[in-house]
Amino acid sequence: MWFLPSSLRCCKLASTLVFTFPLLLAGTLLAAQDAEKAPLPPPGPPPPAVFQNPMPVDQLIFLNDYAGRSAKDLRKDKRFKNLLKQITPRTEYHYGRDMPLSDTSDMLLDGPPLPVEIREGRYVMVGSHGGPYLSGRGFVWFDMKAGIGLGGVYFHPVNGEPTPTLAIFSRQLKDDSLVSSQLPAPFLQDLSQWALVAGVPPLTVRYFIPDNGRKYVLVHDEDYCWAPPDAVAPNPDRCAQMNADAADLDMNAAYFMQQTHNQANATAWMLDQDQVAWLDLRVRSCGIGFDGLPCRIRITRQRTRVLLGPRGREMHAGRE
Repeated sequence: MWFLPSSLRCCKLASTLVFTFPLLLAGTLLAAQDAEKAPLPPPGPPPPAVFQNPMPVDQLIFLNDYAGRSAKDLRKDKRFKNLLKQITPRTEYHYGRDMPLSDTSDMLLDGPPLPVEIREGRYVMVGSHGGPYLSGRGFVWFDMKAGIGLGGVYFHPVNGEPTPTLAIFSRQLKDDSLVSSQLPAPFLQDLSQWALVAGVPPLTVRYFIPDNGRKYVLVHDEDYCWAPPDAVAPNPDRCAQMNADAADLDMNAAYFMQQTHNQANATAWMLDQDQVAWLDLRVRSCGIGFDGLPCRIRITRQRTRVLLGPRGREMHAGRE
């Protein structure tokens, strides 16, 4: 075996380092650049909404007696009225005029009734398919096992605010920022079925009213182009348009609530010059044709997060 003299070994080592170090540094920089270019993993699903003060099961079990019967029959039961008090926030709501939200809910539930639906022995939907005016409809929903309840009022405002509108409420909610998928999946399933029967369109402005009595945007986070592997894929043009329309609805609602400070009885929506300028920028950036829809959805969602404020940006980060 041959050995180099120590002086040559030092020179050899130094030479190796002189040529190797720049290569290592360059490799590190390239790796860092590649890491910056690599797409971030998609955000995980948002956490489920937290419901406070669950109702005892023995207060809900009587609902089973009304399965398949008219909602009008159930509304006469004092126990049902007590449940409504427990889930309806104490606040003023604007349904044609200012009134307590409880009165709005009662008025809409008093419309043409639907049969009381009970699914899987626990999920209860009580609804109507018509109100006294403004195409109003209403419902209340309970999970008898979890002890939670949600209500909803739908109508067509005529005072300048975004329309039509669906407001979902519950005193058991404390959140002030939610996306649709954070609500219980069984509720969303029953809500979809009620909307179909009651003639409520699949896309509306959506709000939620928690215990504090204020009104917040319930952001659409559905992808209308998604379909299960064994299902027929939706029409790509139609579903892309629905995604764009949902983004617009959320932005309009977010702007309306920003301007009216989240009042549940807010009215008289009007664009200001900032919003007009932003809409003009969107047209110039994305165009107005079908090819511009992905761009329109992306920057509209960005605008919505700005309007919702810091909490909205935190909750809806990663949605483009």
